[in-house]
Amino acid sequence: MTELAGKVVIITGAGSGIGRATARLFGTAGAKLVLVGRRVDPLSSLVQEIESSNGDAVACPADLEDGD
Repeated sequence: MTELAGKVVIITGAGSGIGRATARLFGTAGAKLVLVGRRVDPLSSLVQEIESSNGDAVACPADLEDGD
């Protein structure tokens, strides 16, 4: 997955499940990550995990649900 190196990737639902696993995988592939989810704590811990492995990530807490 070297084609992800240096690319910016936005991952929604990054706090848990498939989104979290995807973030880990893309982080190890060298992508710069914007991690979106509703809960701050899981996002923060994921950012720390990715950065401790020399990855690049930022948390963006948000609820993307359509209120209508």
